Amino acid sequence: MTSAMLVPVFMTIVGAATPILLAALGELVVEKSGVLNLGVEGMMLVGAVTGFAVTTVSGQPAVGILAAMLAAAGAALIFGFLTLTLTANQVATGLALTIFGIGLSALAGEGYVGRTVDVFGPVFPAALAEHPFWRVIFGYSPIVYFSIIMVFVVRWFLRSTRAGLILRAVGESDISAHSIGYPVIAVRYMAVLFGGAMAGVAGCFYSLVLTPMWAEQLTAGRGWIALALVVFASWRPGRLLLGAYLFGLVMTLELHLKAAGVSLVAPEFLAAMPYLVTIGVLALISARKAGSSAAPACLGKPFKPGT
Repeated sequence: MTSAMLVPVFMTIVGAATPILLAALGELVVEKSGVLNLGVEGMMLVGAVTGFAVTTVSGQPAVGILAAMLAAAGAALIFGFLTLTLTANQVATGLALTIFGIGLSALAGEGYVGRTVDVFGPVFPAALAEHPFWRVIFGYSPIVYFSIIMVFVVRWFLRSTRAGLILRAVGESDISAHSIGYPVIAVRYMAVLFGGAMAGVAGCFYSLVLTPMWAEQLTAGRGWIALALVVFASWRPGRLLLGAYLFGLVMTLELHLKAAGVSLVAPEFLAAMPYLVTIGVLALISARKAGSSAAPACLGKPFKPGT
């Protein structure tokens, strides 16, 4: 394959991996605090429709991204109130949040179906991306670079800051953390809001960069892949980066096999391939003791102060 052929393939991989990486980074922080939020898909859709609508009205993609972060964080806040304050079941509430996000985004985006916006273009000058080699480095939207930077920011936060240590302590032993004076509920609220904001950015990446247009269920189940990716990476940001690009490669392979008209494999199987890989990865991780023990000890368990 020539460089002219490889560059579009690589850029497609980056485009497919970026929203999964963003959503998974947010969910990793949430789960590190001991909260399991299965509503990633719903929050991504809320962010996607909000970002698209605000960008359409304002003409400013940056404003649309900010609005997407706030809207998805607002949806996450509902989840946080139900699970952290009212101690509702986290699994059921997360599933309800996904259903809520699908319905709300379809209703809010009804007037925007089929409409397009100006592409949220590369952050660097176009002259830097003229050569195929430099296009691989400088030819992306700001959200792509933001996703990579956030991998190192999250890793640094969790490993090298006092706040990150507190968050991990809350996720490993909430009762012990509470007994020495750490605000367990407040820490988890902040983690949930961060996870929602990251899901919002991931969602609007579809409607402002990849498409760029609005359609119902635009994210096509990628939020579930982001959830699986957190387990695949054993709750480590560095592995999350590698895993996201691995899934991006699988999705790109599906697209290029379809475009090439490969008849040996059914189109339905190609469409299902990313999700089959997800199931396979989860099965392998579940079979490994090391993978299962890497999960925060309090993941998914409710906490009631004073009990």
